[in-house]
Amino acid sequence: MAKTTPGEAVPVRQRGVTMKDVANHAGVSRTAVSFVLSNRENASISEETRARINQAVQELGYRPNAGARALASQRSDWYGIVTEIVTAPFAVDIIKGAQDQAWLDRRFLLIAPSDQADAVGPNHGLEVAATEKLLEQRVEGLLYAATFHRGVHVPQSANEVPTVLINCFDADGKLPSIVPDERGGGRIAVERLLQAGHTRIGIINLDPVIPAAVGRLEGAREALAAAGLELDPELLVSGYATADGGYDAACRILDRYPPQDRPTALFCLNDRMAMGAYDAIKERGLTIPGDIAVIGFDNQELIAAYLRPKLTTVALPFEKMGALGVQTLAALTAGQPILADQQLVGCPLLERSSV
Repeated sequence: MAKTTPGEAVPVRQRGVTMKDVANHAGVSRTAVSFVLSNRENASISEETRARINQAVQELGYRPNAGARALASQRSDWYGIVTEIVTAPFAVDIIKGAQDQAWLDRRFLLIAPSDQADAVGPNHGLEVAATEKLLEQRVEGLLYAATFHRGVHVPQSANEVPTVLINCFDADGKLPSIVPDERGGGRIAVERLLQAGHTRIGIINLDPVIPAAVGRLEGAREALAAAGLELDPELLVSGYATADGGYDAACRILDRYPPQDRPTALFCLNDRMAMGAYDAIKERGLTIPGDIAVIGFDNQELIAAYLRPKLTTVALPFEKMGALGVQTLAALTAGQPILADQQLVGCPLLERSSV
């Protein structure tokens, strides 16, 4: 590139260079350029001619027309992802995991933001528009990702290409999904408390009807049953996913019993409720974990790592779910069978200081 002197305008590379321009610059036919750029192996083109064409491409700044190439080959090297995660950073690792895996597969992600908070409500039109826009780009497949585990209604047009759901499942039961093993996560949390010697464990639940609450509570009951214990109904209170709800639920559990009978551990089914429980425990002059151990769920970094003491919690495997979603989509686009209609991803326990 030619150097410029101070005050001289910097040359701007012209856009819209065509294959014909490359052919004229290299002194070859347009067909020869097409064969070289498409890596056509059976074309009788000398190495010297290939080198001239590649040099012309570099000098002119030619870029292939991705849309035309996708039309010709029926492949675009692009996957689309429809998600509200771009406005809810808690689950942003789903996008990271998907991007990293796509890059390993020499694929790229086009992200279309939407608001899936109410899949059949007033914002459903945004999801439809996002899906349509991605399909217009001739993506090879679609990922549909949610910030929290729930059933969703996917726009009908998503059925035009292979589609995989991440951290949610198809309420109509037609599309494959990748979801966290909520049950296994609940079991591992209570097993850790039992291992630490706690047999009287209070549980602060989410909204009891959502999949995370159902699965995590089932796992907790399984761990208790395996130890020959039952969950005392008086020790199960819903905090409805908020810090205030966790505080109120912990107050109810702790004030319900005399000191000698109150629980020695609390399993909070998300970290926000655990944060509220910390306040309730400390207000009563009790220590964590000396008097009461606490385990959370989700591994919300801004909460779990910065509470004092730091919160032991079960992590939602967002990054793994994103990667597995892309792997599953790659199998579907290649016409390969997949392992199951719904794949569970394990939720690991992250040890900190609250047990």
